[in-house]
Amino acid sequence: MANMSNYTLRLLTSLKAEAEKVAEEEGTTLNQFINVAVAEKLAALRTRYFQERATRADLETFDRLLKTASDESPRRGDEILPTEN
Repeated sequence: MANMSNYTLRLLTSLKAEAEKVAEEEGTTLNQFINVAVAEKLAALRTRYFQERATRADLETFDRLLKTASDESPRRGDEILPTEN
């Protein structure tokens, strides 16, 4: 089981009531609903972070570095396996 910690959360009464309603509709607890909501928010923020980082990429340097890559075959276990369609 993952490590857990407690945090007292103060929500507006109306917000808590709506979250409880949605959690019940989803067949989960309010605690689990809040955990998932926080995880989704963090994922969205991290996605934006990486998108912003990508805009600062130096593609000319990337291409130059890529051209220096060896034409050596992949080591055993590092091969790209064909996908099934």
